[in-house]
Amino acid sequence: MKNNTFNNPVFYVSAFVILILVIIGATMPNHFGATAEKLFNFTTVNFGWFYLLAVFIFIVFLIILSISKFGKIKLGTAQSKPEYSFFTWIGMLFSAGFGAGLVFWGVAEPMSHFFNTPFPEVEKMTEEAARVAMGYAFFHWGISQWSVFAVVGLVIAYLQFRKKQRGLISTSIQPIVGKNRVVADTVDSLAVIATVMGVATSLGLGILQMNGGLKSVFDVPTSIWVQMVIAGVMLITYLISSSTGLDRGIKWLSNINLGLCLLLLAFVFLAGPTVFILNTFVLGLGDYFTNFIGYSLRLTPYTGDTWVREWTIFYWAWSTAWSPFVGAFVARVSRGRSIRQYILGVLVVSPAIACIWIAAFGGTALYNDLMNGTNIAEAVNADIAVALFETYQHLPMSSILSILSIFLIFTFLVTSADSATYILGTMTSRGSLNPTLVTKIIWGLLITAIAVVLLLAGGLEALQTASLISALPFTVILLLMVISFSRMLSRDYQKARQEKE
Repeated sequence: MKNNTFNNPVFYVSAFVILILVIIGATMPNHFGATAEKLFNFTTVNFGWFYLLAVFIFIVFLIILSISKFGKIKLGTAQSKPEYSFFTWIGMLFSAGFGAGLVFWGVAEPMSHFFNTPFPEVEKMTEEAARVAMGYAFFHWGISQWSVFAVVGLVIAYLQFRKKQRGLISTSIQPIVGKNRVVADTVDSLAVIATVMGVATSLGLGILQMNGGLKSVFDVPTSIWVQMVIAGVMLITYLISSSTGLDRGIKWLSNINLGLCLLLLAFVFLAGPTVFILNTFVLGLGDYFTNFIGYSLRLTPYTGDTWVREWTIFYWAWSTAWSPFVGAFVARVSRGRSIRQYILGVLVVSPAIACIWIAAFGGTALYNDLMNGTNIAEAVNADIAVALFETYQHLPMSSILSILSIFLIFTFLVTSADSATYILGTMTSRGSLNPTLVTKIIWGLLITAIAVVLLLAGGLEALQTASLISALPFTVILLLMVISFSRMLSRDYQKARQEKE
């Protein structure tokens, strides 16, 4: 398999489209943002039902697959063993799949639902609102979001390690659409564009959050110059990490991320309202399981309420737009595990960590507002970026917690960018498992440049909205992947049985 990025049209097509979008986003941020918003609203209003149904299908498919006879099949040869220890593997899944998102939304989401409830009949900032808020936060960070990543990762890992084929999105749907190079390059270019835009906006928003954290702890001013310094340090760090490869840079950073997460989690659990957190977690799980099907298929055609579209459908669109990147990375680190082990790890362990995190941090914030009369919900409603740091103000050693969290956000963003440059290198090197360092550096520089340009122009949110437009075609592609993989798996299983006989 050739590893030549510069002979691949996917590289040039995707880079050209991204460059055009960034120029428009930087020079006309308001117009670009308004157009992207209209297009995204069109897809969610008219195809929200499609997103909900598709994600529900992915969950059912993965559960059935995990308990079926196919669950024992390994993502690799029959003799292959997992490349990474369980802790490191989960750390890698956690870092790529959640990044700084969970640190940001662990408090911000339940407090947002507490202040503006998902149901009009529930009065805001009450005990009932708190319960609904926690249940919905569990739902949004639970198995539904991860099912999208799991489908992509499973199919790509099977192709790469079991069938020794290129681990590209286009390869996974060949059994249905055939070997049409134009279709393949279009699909792969779309995956690259969505990945670059998504990672660049996440980096930019993460830089803004870090600047906010530095302001609250050290009174560092909120300015573009501070943000450019953060971006520069981040670029240097993840280029160094990227040059060391998966088995060093990303592996070490992922272990640091998970270890620091567990440390912060343990402290908040013990220093916060411990019994309240435990009760909140158990009750939240009960509400999650009880309402799972209802929430999964909830729409409001009779009332015209937009909450589901603004939260649930937005989340599923975000997950789908990011699925080529996260799924491909999850595939790369899952060689040697059985399909059953893979599904349980991706679909159960990672969401479980998220729910525990939300119960501890979100539960602490809810407790303070309900029992101690604090105003965290109002602060979050005014500025969502301060949610975590506002909660720390009501815990001991708040400054140390804030510093550790800023560092954690930084390492999460570096890990996400590092893994993104690797995956983008793979996507634009025709599926090579070892993309060249030059390719990874090019994508690393491009992603950082996009983030900085859009921070200067104020067009970050517009680009984020634009990246979500790709979710609609990708949802169709994911459903084709499920059908294609089912056929492939059944055919290979029958062939293996016949060979044994």
